[in-house]
Amino acid sequence: MFEEAQYFAPVAAQADGSVVVELSASHPGFADPVYRSRRNAIAGLAVNYQPGTPIPIAEYTEQEHGVWATVTRELGIKHAKYATAEYLDGAARLGLPQERIPQLEEVSQLLEPLTGFRYLPAAGLVPLRDFYGVLADGFFHSTQYIRHHSVPFYTPEPDVIHEVIGHANALAHPRYAALYRLAGQAARRVEGEEALEFVSKVFWFTMEFGVMQETGELKAYGAGILSSYGEIEEFRGMDIRPLDLSAMGTTHYDITKYQDVLFRAESVQHLEDVVGDFWDTCDDDSIAKLVAARV
Repeated sequence: MFEEAQYFAPVAAQADGSVVVELSASHPGFADPVYRSRRNAIAGLAVNYQPGTPIPIAEYTEQEHGVWATVTRELGIKHAKYATAEYLDGAARLGLPQERIPQLEEVSQLLEPLTGFRYLPAAGLVPLRDFYGVLADGFFHSTQYIRHHSVPFYTPEPDVIHEVIGHANALAHPRYAALYRLAGQAARRVEGEEALEFVSKVFWFTMEFGVMQETGELKAYGAGILSSYGEIEEFRGMDIRPLDLSAMGTTHYDITKYQDVLFRAESVQHLEDVVGDFWDTCDDDSIAKLVAARV
C-alpha cells in the first residue's frame, strides 16, 4: 500500500545539477544515508534522461537484487492462486528475471515485441495528463528505485516492483495492453481537469485495483493488488461491487490503506465492453453526464 506523503514526495534539482528526493520521517529508508544517496542518484537518471535514447542503467546492489528475488518468489506463489489467466499468460510471455532486478531498457526489449509497449524512467510522481497520455503511444512511466531492504514486503510508494511486476506482466498481454492504450487516448481527448480525473479514477479501479470473476472465483488483474504481498491476500474480503462507470469515476479512494471498495468485471470481454468502450468514446460532455448521474 502507498503512503500519500511518499507517493507525492518531491524531487528537487539542486543548483549543482544533483537531485534530492525528500523522504518523510516515517519512510523506512529515512535514517539510512546510503539508501537516500542511492535514491537521489537513481532519481537523477530519470531527471536527466533524454527521450529517444536508451534508459540509463541503475546500478543495483546485491542486497537490492535480493529484495527483488524474495518478493518475486513470494508473489509468484500468490499469483498462481489469485491472478487472472491473462495476467499469468502475460507473465509467462514476458519472462522477467527472478533473481535480479531487470533494467527498464531490458524490460522494454522484452515487452515491445509482445505488445509494442516500452518503458520511460520517472523520478517520482508524473502529472496525470503526461502519465496517462503517453499510454496512447505505447509508453509507460516507471520509477527505477526499489523499496528499502528492511521491509521487503512493504513500500510507501510505487517502486520498480510495483511498476514492473505489477504493470509489465499485464502490459505483456495484448488485451490488457489495448486497454492501457485506450486509457491514454481518453486522457488526451478530454480537455477539463475534472474529466481527466474521472478517466484516471476509472483506471485506478480497473488496471490498478481491478478484480474479475473467473471460473467461479474472484481473481485480480490490477497491478496495485498483484504487486502487494499483503493486499493480495485481503482483496476477496473487501466490498466488491459490479462495474459501474459513474461510481468508479466519482468514488474517493485513500492510497494510504488497502482499498476497501473494489469493482468486479465478469470477464475480460465485460471489462472491454464497459471500460474499454468508455475510454474509446468518452469526452468532457459524456463524462459530465456520468458525474451528474451520481448526484
